[in-house]
Amino acid sequence: MTFDLNILWFILIAVLYIGFFVLEGFDFGVGLLLPVLGRTDLERRAIINTIGPHWDGNEVWLLTAGGATFAAFPHWYATLFSGFYLPLFLVLVGLIIRGVAFEFRSKSPGAQWRRLWDWGIFVGSLLPALLFGVAFANLTRGVAIDADMNMRSSLFDLLNLYSLLGGVAGVLLFATYGAVFLSLKLTGELETRAAGLARRLWPFAAVAQILFFGASYLETDLLTHIGINPGPLPFAMLATLLVAGLFILRGRNRGWTFALLAFTIAAQTAFTFGLLFPRVMISSLDPAYSLTIYNASSSPYTLTVMSVVALLFVPIVVGYQIWTYWVFRKRVEAKPEGLVY
Repeated sequence: MTFDLNILWFILIAVLYIGFFVLEGFDFGVGLLLPVLGRTDLERRAIINTIGPHWDGNEVWLLTAGGATFAAFPHWYATLFSGFYLPLFLVLVGLIIRGVAFEFRSKSPGAQWRRLWDWGIFVGSLLPALLFGVAFANLTRGVAIDADMNMRSSLFDLLNLYSLLGGVAGVLLFATYGAVFLSLKLTGELETRAAGLARRLWPFAAVAQILFFGASYLETDLLTHIGINPGPLPFAMLATLLVAGLFILRGRNRGWTFALLAFTIAAQTAFTFGLLFPRVMISSLDPAYSLTIYNASSSPYTLTVMSVVALLFVPIVVGYQIWTYWVFRKRVEAKPEGLVY
């Protein structure tokens, strides 16, 4: 198979999802831990402020991934968004609730009002974290796609044990990732508490990831499509997760710990796309019905124009996002005079 624009755009979409999960992953983790870690309104405000400058920018990666899928592989987009309509609708609901909660929380000083929106942030973080894991697990396992590229799986078909394990593994990994991020961004008692929470969460995240990887040999066509040796990515993913756990348990090298967990998430996402390639959706009815980067793609002219646009504008967007992280790199203190409501 020679390298062409179809392969290029498959890789670019994979990179967009990697960027989304690496950057939005700790955002989800912070939202998941908000009701647990923040004991007072001031502490919860400090926790929210750690991701305040970044969360909406991080979601742009998901929007871009969806737009790129629509433009480069319209049949993939149509089958995916129609077949996964309810799960993706719930993801959208979660993201909306989360965004509204960030903005509305400070509109009233009432304790009940703020507690309501704090739980909105939690639910709005849990739904996407769980359902993205469920969705990607189903993509690699295969769904009922017929000869007309219509998906026949119901919601209950999608909520199988393997996909639910993928969703839970994702939630636990994001929560651990978020705890490490908070230990880097907070000070004092909150910093100590976040580090302690990371120590308690990591063993569960590690066990869930190992179980999910092992189950992939049974529930997907990993053995026939790639072979008994899946390549370096999954082993690198597990290795970095274990090394990150060693750092977490020893309570040091938090910057490296965060980077290792980011690599773990990136490697897992890359392996998922590698397991799919050259398919984009696997049919459980007949392998011949599977959508590939060729039968689901746009015209060569469309892919060419998109490539030029991406070459011009993607570096600008990435550069701007790097700049924002640099500007807001300082720690957040749980002091009223330093917090923005």
